[in-house]
Amino acid sequence: MARLKWLVISAAAILVGYGYFAATQSRLEETPPPLQMRQRVLYISTPAQTYELVVEVAETPEQQMRGLMYRTELAEDHGMVFLFPHATDTGFWMKNTRIPLSIAFFDKTGRIVRILDMDPCTLPPEEADRCPVYAPGMAYVGALEVNQGWFAARGIKEGDSISFGPWK
Repeated sequence: MARLKWLVISAAAILVGYGYFAATQSRLEETPPPLQMRQRVLYISTPAQTYELVVEVAETPEQQMRGLMYRTELAEDHGMVFLFPHATDTGFWMKNTRIPLSIAFFDKTGRIVRILDMDPCTLPPEEADRCPVYAPGMAYVGALEVNQGWFAARGIKEGDSISFGPWK
């Protein structure tokens, strides 16, 4: 009887401990609230046509680090633009990004220098630092993220240009 009592107490302690651990983990992995970003109209011009996008502008380091992380969707003809004060050649990664994206890197004149497709990183949280980095292999001052395939569906290529319209 004492053994059965000890077994029941042990099982209860394990369940309580596991419940606390699970509750703590779910809190750690909760989606943080979205950051407030300004919106702007952006135009992409090809030799044949000009396309208009509404973009969120990631201006601060915090906004740039978060980017489109934790989003479950991105509206058609919407995106996020990252603007840097100086040319950089650093890459982007898809840690905690749940939607496939295409990214266009552009130079100080607005000319697109590289377009890449990026897939969500599905590694578990403890391995997320192994998510691939998508780097253009050249210097750029801005990057535009849109739904994957958006550029290809419109025939937008390297050499086409990006310009900005009014703030929204």
